[in-house]
Amino acid sequence: MGTRMSLSLVRSLGKPWFPILLVLYFLPGCAPERTDQPATPTKTLAPLPATPLFDQDSAYAFVAKQVSFGPRVPGSKAHQQCGDWLVGKLKGYGAEVIEQTGQVSVYTGQKIPLRNIMARWNPEAKDRILLFAHWDTRPFADKDDERRNEPIDGANDGASGVGQLLEIARHMAGKQHGPGVDILLTDVEDYGQPSGTMGMDENSVDTWALGAQYFAKNPPVPGYSARFGILLDMTGARDALFYRESLSMQMAPAIVNRIWKTAASMGHGDRFINETKYFVGTDDHVPINRYLRIPSTDIIQYDPGTKGFGTHWHTHEDNMEVIDKETLRIVGRVVLEVVWQER
Repeated sequence: MGTRMSLSLVRSLGKPWFPILLVLYFLPGCAPERTDQPATPTKTLAPLPATPLFDQDSAYAFVAKQVSFGPRVPGSKAHQQCGDWLVGKLKGYGAEVIEQTGQVSVYTGQKIPLRNIMARWNPEAKDRILLFAHWDTRPFADKDDERRNEPIDGANDGASGVGQLLEIARHMAGKQHGPGVDILLTDVEDYGQPSGTMGMDENSVDTWALGAQYFAKNPPVPGYSARFGILLDMTGARDALFYRESLSMQMAPAIVNRIWKTAASMGHGDRFINETKYFVGTDDHVPINRYLRIPSTDIIQYDPGTKGFGTHWHTHEDNMEVIDKETLRIVGRVVLEVVWQER
């Protein structure tokens, strides 16, 4: 029924019908429920500014500049000069720069100087993102057949990730949304005990990533934390492939998934391979995960031919000849997109 009966009509029908009809009178109407009630408003997020263009030529120039100083072995003149240049560039891009200095003991027992460089944008923001790479180079070419006791250029192993982060840093002063961003350039990463593959010998694991260990145990910002961290290591070689690194999948699967999905959506699924490989014994992301509890992933080249790192790894072939602008662009573009899209 579309409306209720009137009470007078109920009474006029007589006593036998009165109780039944009286009940019907007080029942709710049978009309369909109204569907034109105003819907609960949904919160619409404001669109983010467009992600800036990652300039591959700029990143390449940053890699070449580092290599031009010579091998950046801690304690050397080239190391000092390159460090000064890095600090100047980061300050020039509007960062608050913290230099963390100290001494660490390498696997031989020798004490060497350490210089971690941390650049911060929007330092007042409690919520943060951490991007990092090591800027030192291997003091010897232990994987080479010649000149094994001489230091390497470290164009890919060190300079490539730093070059990409400098290009990302160039845009950070214009980022007015989302969490603050920190770029950490770690020192004394590559002074580890010679072994099968970056610390696969368990006795040498703790001799690697000494700068990251020092930072994680003695953060220069009290109570330092971040939503997540992204490590770039050996990310500039020609035709480099990037598989999901096993330790990252154990410690930070969510950010791994986000990066690899972003890469696929940008058309780079042929470089960011959706498959997990165990080939890294330790790297800078391990102490950041272990001591600071910041879920951090390692974007690092995997070579299916060697089932580990590229053939130029820890040899004198790790020079500018292996660096490819397209690889620099792909990795840098993906990382910049992930950072820019955080609210």
